Amino acid sequence: MDQAEQLRIIKAGMQPKPLARVITVTSGKGGVGKSNTSINLAVQFRKMDKKVIILDADFGLANIEIMFGAVPKHNLHDLIYQGKSITEIITWGPAEVGFISGGSGIAGMSNLSRDYLAYIIQNLAQLDSIADIIIVDTGAGISDAVLEFLVASGEILLVTTPEPTSITDSYSLLKALYRHPRFDENASKVKMIANRVGNEKEGEILFGKLNAVVERYLKIPMSYLGGIPEDANLSRSVMQQMPVSLQHPEAKSTAAYEKIALRLLDRKEAQRQPKRGMAAFFSHIITGKNIR
Repeated sequence: MDQAEQLRIIKAGMQPKPLARVITVTSGKGGVGKSNTSINLAVQFRKMDKKVIILDADFGLANIEIMFGAVPKHNLHDLIYQGKSITEIITWGPAEVGFISGGSGIAGMSNLSRDYLAYIIQNLAQLDSIADIIIVDTGAGISDAVLEFLVASGEILLVTTPEPTSITDSYSLLKALYRHPRFDENASKVKMIANRVGNEKEGEILFGKLNAVVERYLKIPMSYLGGIPEDANLSRSVMQQMPVSLQHPEAKSTAAYEKIALRLLDRKEAQRQPKRGMAAFFSHIITGKNIR
């Protein structure tokens, strides 16, 4: 019996119900507001009475904890290699949004023994009973680690700005994803968010430009969630390490995040997006190649 078959058996016997909705937020380049989007969507989901956990999977950069102004005692590495429980590695930030620092914990998981993988996935599966929504905040760019997370995700939010380099890098990321041997365009839905736009029309035009090229060359179905406007309140909130959705509830960027969160939680949208849960998410990663 190979490792993939072993993990399928493990998953089948232990996944709790109901499963959490796993949303992966990514971008083609750094500095486009990806982590800000993750945090503010999490806050908006909390306002809608959803329990939310963010997994900071941006290895080497602690964006989520910096933006939350909180320092975690433990991270995913401690669960995998130090025997910490899943509840011990969750840090609770503003609005009772939980987050887990990924650290370097996921690298090399595919080299672990079957029994130890069972232990890890069983712990990760507990997140399904803790959270309604799990947001995976990936690193920026086209690394093997980012692509493995995207391939494992059924719901991908791509953050893009009107800058030409952002558009080009977003397309490059989607092209790399399309060429990945385990990518299934029917199982992974890509949804774009236009950040730092002048108005909603500018966001729609930005989506149209990127989507036209993607449809022509990659054949990846992509939908548009909405735009986040340029907002001085958002910039000030970042400097003060507090989500704009909490610090400036009247800000135009806050209203935009709320609109996107409502769209994601729309009943028809939710029905189109089957819940996989964290055990399935990480098993997909582990049965693939090593993340480096």
